[in-house]
Amino acid sequence: MSRTVHCVLLKSEAAGLDRPPYPGPLGQRIFEQVSKEGWSRWVRHQVMLMNEYRLSPVDPKARKFLEAEMEKFFFGDGSQKPAEFVTPETSKPP
Repeated sequence: MSRTVHCVLLKSEAAGLDRPPYPGPLGQRIFEQVSKEGWSRWVRHQVMLMNEYRLSPVDPKARKFLEAEMEKFFFGDGSQKPAEFVTPETSKPP
């Protein structure tokens, strides 16, 4: 039986994560308050941040930045896209 949570991102009941997705208290808070769909949205946002800012996951400064952005994304005012970011257009078949 899958667990449900009231997702802070979706503002509704949804399927919860199977385990904390991140270590420590932040990971436990996400586990308790973020749905699978909410986490999936963060992963897409994180990939965009890593690509746009050219972050390396092995760089401690980059990890600290991403952790702060994760906290804002779920529990703050939201994590903003870089000012220069342009959403890619969906390619249409000719």
